[in-house]
Amino acid sequence: MAHTDSATSARQSWIGTIQIITAAVCWGTLGIFSTYLNQNGFSGWQTTILRIVTAALIILVMLPKLWPQLIKLRPKQWLGLALQSLIGVLGMSVCYFFAVIYVGAGPAVALLYTAPVFSLLFSAFLLNESITRQSALLALMAVFGVGLTMLGEQAQVNWGIALGLLSGICYSLYGVLGKRAMHDAHPAPLVFFTSIIISAGILLLLPETYKTYGQLLTLPLSTWGYTLGLSLIGTVVPFALYMKALEKLPATRASVFTIFEPLTAIALATLLLHQSLSWIQYVGVILILLAALFNAVLNGTTTRVPRWLKRRQRI
Repeated sequence: MAHTDSATSARQSWIGTIQIITAAVCWGTLGIFSTYLNQNGFSGWQTTILRIVTAALIILVMLPKLWPQLIKLRPKQWLGLALQSLIGVLGMSVCYFFAVIYVGAGPAVALLYTAPVFSLLFSAFLLNESITRQSALLALMAVFGVGLTMLGEQAQVNWGIALGLLSGICYSLYGVLGKRAMHDAHPAPLVFFTSIIISAGILLLLPETYKTYGQLLTLPLSTWGYTLGLSLIGTVVPFALYMKALEKLPATRASVFTIFEPLTAIALATLLLHQSLSWIQYVGVILILLAALFNAVLNGTTTRVPRWLKRRQRI
């Protein structure tokens, strides 16, 4: 009996690992889909609109199941979730997609992975969590890596670097503000649903949203495919896989495998978009990713595993 339980546990662990890696690979396609949309005439802001509003339409299927929990949310929680959504989802998407335009998909996703560094700082100030010496050293490693990404042959301190770092700041606040708003009291699907729906609701109030979809209607079906890929493959599917994987794996172990996200983005940018980096930039990217990886191993969190989520999953 014990042997059967062990075999089942091992099988579930492998399935969870595959789900996490698949989710990370899906997240890594965001920069590729956004680049194709840029090439079809959409700005970074319009790409953000297409991602969030289309994803919101897809996840409306979750509404009947989540409705009993939604109506129990207090006004203070709604305010916290709104801040999380506008900064962690809308703000991150805008900054990230503009960074992709300026510096390319590879450097942009590397800069996004500075989020654990900012998460440490915000957690200290907003959640009163302590910063260890090893966390501070990892933060310095990541900062040094960012510096090296600016030293390539054609690299310079520009809006792309600044926006990439801002995307990391915004994403780090997604987990911190989520924990502050919910206090570990509600499941992650509810937080994901509200974060997308709130941002989509704000975007639907803007004339630019309808102009963007009007522009989409005039373009070939391939552009529709890029939009669907951005929202479904790059947003909804990886989240679903990620949540299922956390039922089978500890969050600390799961966070290690999210390193496949930037590796996928860099590989696809090289193969499909012919975007290459100088050797010094690759060193910088490696330092950033190593800082994120060590942070995952030592602290149990990366950009894709907010701290408040660790206590929600079953070990």
